[in-house]
Parts: sequence; structure tokens; C-alpha cells
Amino acid sequence: MTTIRLKELRKSFGNFDVIKGVNLEINPCEFMVFVGPSGCGKSTLLRLISGLEDITSGTLSFDDKVVNSLTPSQRGIAMVFQSYALYPHMTVYDNMAFGLKLAKGGADEIRKRVNEAAEMLQITEYLDRLPKQLSGGQRQRVAIGRAIVRDPKVFLFDEPLSNLDAALRVATRLEIAKLHAKMHETTMIYVTHDQVEAMTLADRICVLRDGNVEQVGTPLELYEKPQSTFVAGFIGSPKMNFLTGKFAEAYKADTLGVRPEHLQIVEKAGRWQGKLLLSENLGSESYLYIDIGAQEPLVVRQDGTARHQPGEALHVSPINDNVHRFDKAGKPA
Repeated sequence: MTTIRLKELRKSFGNFDVIKGVNLEINPCEFMVFVGPSGCGKSTLLRLISGLEDITSGTLSFDDKVVNSLTPSQRGIAMVFQSYALYPHMTVYDNMAFGLKLAKGGADEIRKRVNEAAEMLQITEYLDRLPKQLSGGQRQRVAIGRAIVRDPKVFLFDEPLSNLDAALRVATRLEIAKLHAKMHETTMIYVTHDQVEAMTLADRICVLRDGNVEQVGTPLELYEKPQSTFVAGFIGSPKMNFLTGKFAEAYKADTLGVRPEHLQIVEKAGRWQGKLLLSENLGSESYLYIDIGAQEPLVVRQDGTARHQPGEALHVSPINDNVHRFDKAGKPA
């Protein structure tokens, strides 16, 4: 069980600051997810923790030991990349055993660890195959298995599902969730741009923006109590509706935020009214895009199939307990 502490951690490439003084504590056995837009520094931060990038300044500690100068192999970490990084000429078994063989492990111990990892990930039947004979999801499970056999203190995932199609992403995400439950003494850090992965896998989420930590909390804390318009707009899909001007002033705010599921279509005397521009029917739910005269159409989520037609006049009211008020700085008002 490992506690990871980042204190004023910085990374610069020349005169360009990528990580700008991050302070963060990752608890033992925690599944921490880094999210943020492209270029926010989440993969760079993961590489600093792994030792694949040098730290410009600040300290990185595993438990109470500063590891700034330690190599990746000395840190007790294992990393899974989005590209799988398997040796194409080796069988699945040899790919998973390779690191242990380099460490001069005994043949019986290697066989035991590989077989246990393969059984955990349900890839035992593929041990004699080459990577080219596997699907993308199977290859990613092999890459995860190769990391498991090393019995790491810290598991690092760098967007491991981004190369998979939608169905494989769901299946492999479930495998990672089960892996976390089984390896309950291992600290895991996971980088993704996929909100569903973040919300379903994380114990806590760290939202990054331009090399800084914007907010850290459980998935529900970030969803229900965002501490900035950035977090409010980034967490949740479709994103939160933001209203300014007269719409926000009525709530004594500079910006008003309402999630699509917290808006209701009412018969009459709604808070706002407008014309339906588009309805998206997804079967189990529908999304209505309504022009109420704001900068962007108001998005309303409904259960089931929408019965309204484009051009129809609709009345909309928010659920007041779920309205978010923000000031000029984008902070809760």
C-alpha cells in the first residue's frame, strides 16, 4: 500500500511550463483518475510519477521516500500504455514473462505469476498465441497482465482504452474495475479524456487545466458540487447548460448552470420558453435543443422517446435545488 505525494511539482520544456506547481496526495489503494482537455498536462504528470520524465522542481514521494531521482524500475511501478507495446514475435506467455525473466526470476515462479494473471484477465487460452492473432481488447488485457505479474506497488494507466472501439472499451473497462477490486492493496492512477471511464472507475478524480489542479473529489462531488464553471462544463455529458445576462441575473449570478436532466418541460408558465430546434432520440432517453434566446440552445434530457416536434413552442423550468450559481471569476456564488 503506497501513498503518493506531489508537492509543488513542476515540469518545463525549455521556457514552456507544462506542470505548474501541482500539490496532490493520492491515498493508499486508491483509484485516482486524471482528466482534462487535450494539452492540460495529465499524461505528462503521469510520466513524472512513473519516472519517464524528469521533474523540473518540487518533490514526488512514495510513502515518505522522495523518488525524484529514482529510475522507473526502482519505484515499484508498472505502466500500461494505449499502444499495448507488445513484442510481435513473442507469444502472449513470453510477453507477460519477459520482465520477470530480465529480473532473473525462477522458471516456476514466473509460470505461476503468468498463469495467475492470465486467469484473472481471462486470457489463459491465448497464452500460446502471437499478438497479431488477438483482438485489440485481448492485446490490451495482455499488456495489463504483463504489468500485473510484476506485482507493482503502483499501477499507472495512460489512456489504455483509447484505441478500442465502443464495445471493447466497455468490456475492458469492466475488466479494469474487477482488477482494481482484486488488487485492493495496489494504488492505481489512470489518465483518460473519457468521462464515463472517469466517473465509473475512480475513487477520486483530479481535474487538470493548463498544468494546474482545478478540483479533486469523488465523481459525485465533482458532478454535484463543481467548484468552477470549468469543472461544471467538463464533467457531465451532455455538458451543463450555462446561461448569462438576464437569465443569470434573475438568480443573482453572473453565470447560471443547469444540467440537462435538471430541466423539465411544463405545460405553461415555465421559467423560460422557446422553440424546439432539434430532438435526439436515443431510445432510453432523448435530448431536446430549445432556443430560448440565450447564446446557445438549452439542452433538456427526458426519459424515453421525445414526443415534441421541431418548431414547437415549449415551456421549461429548472429544478431549483439543482441550479448552480457562479460569479464573474467562474466560482460558486
